[in-house]
Amino acid sequence: MHFDPREQAALRAVGLDDDELRTASELVGDAVEDAAADLADFFDGGGTYHSDMDTAHGDGGVREHDVDHLDVYTHSADLRGYLKFERWGVPVQDGRVLNEECVELTLGDTVDDRVRFARDPEAL
Repeated sequence: MHFDPREQAALRAVGLDDDELRTASELVGDAVEDAAADLADFFDGGGTYHSDMDTAHGDGGVREHDVDHLDVYTHSADLRGYLKFERWGVPVQDGRVLNEECVELTLGDTVDDRVRFARDPEAL
């Protein structure tokens, strides 16, 4: 079940029964798997990407990255993975497709922020 006990109680309070909760939970899992597949497709083959990532010595503008690959997996309602750049990498804690040209990843530890990525800097 993708819903914690409080969420389950709230969903029951608005009228969902156990079967409907299970169905909703399965739909959440399917949506996360679809998002993971779409994100993997977006970064398939690597190459040059642009982002709005804040960096310690940056000027706040658009950044260019050589991306090697995105390794992404799901567990329940969680989407996790690792984005590997040419010389470094960062854990991925969540993500979503914003449109055909742009995605947003929640990056962990060293970045700790939501970052948009696109092949075309104008798409950001």
